[in-house]
Formats: sequence, structure tokens, C-alpha cells
Amino acid sequence: MLVGMLTISAGDISHRLRSDNPWWSGPLDLGRAPYSLPRRAYFNPLCKLVRAPIKRAVILLGSRRVGKTTMLQQMIGEFATSGELGPVLYASIDTPTYTDLALSQFLALFEKEQHHDPDGPRLVIFDEIQYLKDWERHLKDLVDRYPATRFVCSGSATAALKRRSEESGAGRFTDFNLPPLTFAEFLAFTGREETLVRRTERQGRVPLFSALDLPSLNDAFLDYLNYGGYPEAVMNPAIRDEFQRFVGNDIVQKVLAHDLPSLYGIQDIQELKRLFNAIAYNTGQEVSLDDLSKNASVAKNTILRYLEYLEAAFLIHTVRRVDEKAQRFQRQMNFKVYLTNPSMRAALFGPVAANSQALGALAETATITQWLHSADLPNVHYARWNKRGGGEVDIVFIDPATGRPIYAYDVKWTDRPAEDHRELESLVHFTRQTGRMPLGCSTKTQSATVIYADHEVTLFPLALHCYRVGWLNVTEARLMERLAHVAADAAPEGV
Repeated sequence: MLVGMLTISAGDISHRLRSDNPWWSGPLDLGRAPYSLPRRAYFNPLCKLVRAPIKRAVILLGSRRVGKTTMLQQMIGEFATSGELGPVLYASIDTPTYTDLALSQFLALFEKEQHHDPDGPRLVIFDEIQYLKDWERHLKDLVDRYPATRFVCSGSATAALKRRSEESGAGRFTDFNLPPLTFAEFLAFTGREETLVRRTERQGRVPLFSALDLPSLNDAFLDYLNYGGYPEAVMNPAIRDEFQRFVGNDIVQKVLAHDLPSLYGIQDIQELKRLFNAIAYNTGQEVSLDDLSKNASVAKNTILRYLEYLEAAFLIHTVRRVDEKAQRFQRQMNFKVYLTNPSMRAALFGPVAANSQALGALAETATITQWLHSADLPNVHYARWNKRGGGEVDIVFIDPATGRPIYAYDVKWTDRPAEDHRELESLVHFTRQTGRMPLGCSTKTQSATVIYADHEVTLFPLALHCYRVGWLNVTEARLMERLAHVAADAAPEGV
């Protein structure tokens, strides 16, 4: 006898919702994980943004395993305990029990389970919201209908791209990006920050940073390159022991084989994987569409789409090229592609040792990773030219107002620039063509100011530089300033 298919009952949904919201039945044990885990530098700015009396939903974006759900749970621990924002609802949209459940239905169940005034203050959190079709339209409607409710949602960058293509969310959503761990966060999470780095505060000025134990700081930097971008891997030795499976299978493969195909309709998953593997192996190197097409056996127009998808998923970041006079190219056929987390390369191809040939490119990748946390990221370029023997400068900051470079530096994991100043030739040539500006070059251990061809170049240890950039870009004041600009830019006319 044939039996009809069972459907998920309202009772099962309510039971699952109560299970996902244990604070409904009693106080939370804040001494247990995830509430007790170290908090990312982004935690307080996120809480401040949620507290702000603005009729706008906060969209927490980031790649898999960077700590989005943990940070949301820690935020719940803060607000469910204090009660300052009223009752709290949490729902992960990708939970099978919630399949095809509308956002408004979650609120109806919330009101039924936790008797409260729906027009009063409350906190509603939708995790992995991109898996709900037309979520922007429904969320915008809820934001307008319940102005006293604070809505917080998490999702992939894919969801952000879709949202930006819809006018329905204009002025109603504020993005909050959560990149992988900075080197500064990595040191703090591993308990090594205070023993390796000294930060000297200065009234009204940027702090001074110095290494207390540079060899050990360099060792920690190598650890960061190999497994340092993911909080779970940093804090759990068992995950580090299975790091290739954790990142290679649980993160990279799920994004490439599931998330991107399902959200973009990609048919040839192996084609996408071949392209990503080629990029990951060559992270930090200049590539061209022709080279990628040949290496990955993928058509050039398809590569352009895939690059957009991979960047939307926070797997890669593309840096554009300028010439020796800092002029942009009308057609960008050559560019650099960086993994947003250098440890993804180790997961795919094995960890790198201190003498690995890949270390230079990975060190450059880690440097760019620190700038992922900065509002200045769109102004980061690299310079490369073929005239007069050719040359390259790894990082060039372009003033968006004038289009001119304001400073430049090379990224090296060697002390050769301190010993042979000819290593600085490209930097000096570039500033001769564009005008004087501050110049720098990283080293492995050396700090100095050298004069080469009548130009001053500052040498600095790369590991300390990455700590400094990462720390400065995720201070609470810097993040809140950036969010204020984003909110202002997103506001519709008259708001």
C-alpha cells in the first residue's frame, strides 16, 4: 500500500525553534561555548550597530567558518541576558525543518511562543538568509512594518550582490563584513600577542608598534599563513590536525560544489574548481585572462564570470594594475588575484615551510589580507611595466580624489633589501615617474631607513607590519567610522 509523503508539522517547527532558542526557557550559561569563546574585534562594533535606533536591518556577510554564527550567538548571549532589546529570536534559514517557511511565519511563531507586543522592541536574527528566495523583498517589508524590531541577518557575499541588484532594499539594509582573522586577531586568539608585540599609545596619534621577540613573531606569522584565518582552526588543535579536510572539504568544496552552483546556476562544477585551484596555487602572482584560460581550460568570458562569483563568495580578491606612471589600463587583461585567506593554499596543496619557494607570494597574500578590513582597499593597486627593463611595485595606494599615488611599498620576505639596495630599484624608478612619495619595503628581520639614488626608503619587518595594519584596521573607532560612511551612502534621498 502506498503511503502519502509526510509534511513537516507545525509542532515539529515549534519544537525546533524552541531548541534553537534555549534562552526562552531559562538563563544562558555564559561560561559555556560559544558564549565563552574569544570575541573577534568586530564584536563590539556589531553590537553598537544593532543598538543604534535606525530603521535598518544589519546584514552580516562573510565566507564560511570566519565566525559569523559564533558572533551572532555571542551577541544573543549579550542581549538575551541583559534584556535591553527585548525578546530575542534566532533562526537559521538553512535548517531543513524550516524549509519554505516565510520570514513573517517565523515572527508569528515567535509571538506565539514568547508572548510580547510585536510593535515593541525585540531582536530578530535570521542566519544564512540567502537560502530564502526573494529574501530582500520580504525583509524590507518587515523592516518597514516593525520599526521597533532590530533585524540582524547573516549571509554570503552572493546575497549582498543580489541585494544590490534590487532597489527594494535601498536604505533599509546596512552591510557588516566579517573577513578572515587578521594577524593581530590570530596572535590574540592564540595568547601570543602580549609576549610578541608591544603597542605604545600616543595621545591623538597612531600607536607605535615594536616586536618583543621578532624570531618568534616570524614563527607565528608562518603559522598564520598555514592555518591562521579561521577561528576554529586557531583554537582547536584537532581541527589543525585535520586542516586540509576542514578547509579543503568543509569550506572550499562546499562553496565551489554547492553554494555557487545553487545560487548562480553553474553547471560545470569541475570547470570552476580547476579555475580556483589555478588561482590558489598562484596566489599573489600576476595572471592574465589568456594564462588562466589555458591553465584551467576555461573560456575567457566564463573566467570573468567565475572571478566575479569567487570574489562575491569572499574566496578571492582581485587587485588592478597601473603602469609606471600610475595610469590605469582601459582594458585590464593582467591583474593579481589573491586568496582572501592565505591558509586556503595550505589546505589545498599542503603547508609551507620556512624555506618554501611559495612563501614570498603567500606573504604578499597575507599583506593584502590585512587590507581587506580597510575602507582603503579599493585604492590598493600594483604597478608593473615593461619599458626600460621592466619593473614592479607590489602595493600602490591611489588617492581617489586625484588619481595620483600617495605611497608605495614592496612586499618581501627576505633581508636582501637591507644588504643590496638595488632591490629597491623599481620603487625608486616608480617615484621618479610619478613624483616623490613615501616609499617602503618589507624585510624578514631588518628595520632601517636607507637612501638609494637620492630617495629615502623605509625598511620594516613584514610580520610586524601585518600585525600593525590588521590591528589598526579593526579598531572599534575605525570600524564604526567606516560603518557610518556606509550607512550614509546607503540612505535613500531624504533619509
